[in-house]
Amino acid sequence: MAAAEQAAAEEDPRAAPGSQLYRRSLLALFCAGLATFAQMYSPQGVLPELAADFGIAASTSSWAIGATTIGIALGVLPWARVSDHVGRVAAMRSALGAALVVGLLAPFAPNFELLIAARFAEGIALAGLPAIAVTAIAETVQPRALGAAVGTYVAGTTLGGLVGRIVAAGLGEPFGWRWGMAAVAVLAGIAMMIFMVRIPRTVVPAGSGLPILRATLANLRRPGVIVLVVQAFLLMGGFVAVYNYLAFRLQDAPFDLSLAQVSWIFLAYLAGAVTSRTVWRVTRVVPPTAVLLGCIALMLGGLGLTLVPQLLAVIVGLVVFTGCFFAAHTVASGLIAGRAGEGRSLAPPLYNLGYYAGSSVLGWVGGVAYGAGGWAGTVAVVAAAAFLAAIVAFGYAKTQGGISATDRS
Repeated sequence: MAAAEQAAAEEDPRAAPGSQLYRRSLLALFCAGLATFAQMYSPQGVLPELAADFGIAASTSSWAIGATTIGIALGVLPWARVSDHVGRVAAMRSALGAALVVGLLAPFAPNFELLIAARFAEGIALAGLPAIAVTAIAETVQPRALGAAVGTYVAGTTLGGLVGRIVAAGLGEPFGWRWGMAAVAVLAGIAMMIFMVRIPRTVVPAGSGLPILRATLANLRRPGVIVLVVQAFLLMGGFVAVYNYLAFRLQDAPFDLSLAQVSWIFLAYLAGAVTSRTVWRVTRVVPPTAVLLGCIALMLGGLGLTLVPQLLAVIVGLVVFTGCFFAAHTVASGLIAGRAGEGRSLAPPLYNLGYYAGSSVLGWVGGVAYGAGGWAGTVAVVAAAAFLAAIVAFGYAKTQGGISATDRS
């Protein structure tokens, strides 16, 4: 069996682990993930200042992020279909180029309404990366390298989110939130240039694919795909709610931190960069669903620590919550292609549709809860979402013969 697998790997034109093409692909996709998420979440580091500047509530200010994630949610399926016709790399290059232009203009919108419109347009453009990236990875590297490759891409997204938030907040306090966001767009542009130079063409040619409606329905008829889309909606929505409103809490008593000081909490993202790269090693010996459920349990534990009115407890809780979220996301996004049938290229975009729809909807609901019940209200919403995600994952596993039998090759 091992000899047969070795022979198949040698005949596979896709990049083997450790090869030059493999390393080049991962560097390019890492930079693309960094650029995308830096732009996407840069307002999160300056939401309190943005809210004060426009005279709006905390929950309203979150639409500076929500508009972008709605744009991404709406754009992932069309971008996936475009990539079937023009190629993965060409589509990603077009998407990131358009996003850079809008990203440089958006911070200078004269009012909140125009800012939201620009951020929505930026989201439509940025959708080209999450819509295509995982499919492009699968068509570039061999299956035995896929988990680690996806983990590297997710690590790029985590560091992008970190850089976007810290740079925007760090420059936003002395120079204003507009210049903070503009600086992030410039940094994202540098990362995009590296991506455009280094990304190789996918080895497996993109097929014409099924018509978009037929492909979508084919995936939605598969319970395993639906479960992962629900996971993405619930877990990402809760994650964004935590990061949207924790900054407001830490600027109030008993913490009384400045905006620049609050921005350093985003270093918790480094935990996500580590776990997204290492979690697939765990799935080699532990069933993926068990890993997913364990991550959700630890997320809930970390979330509970953020209720303690001591800064160290909040930091530790946030690090645990963040690391386990990205581990869960890496596992779920790595499973989606294996659960798809017809319309395989649209399965990852459907996952991302749930991911960004959750970011928009639950990111806003968390703000409503914050206005009604303070941080405890936001925690209650996030905990309920995580608990429901665990129930859905466990329920699906039971229909597949149990946790050990689900998604095992």
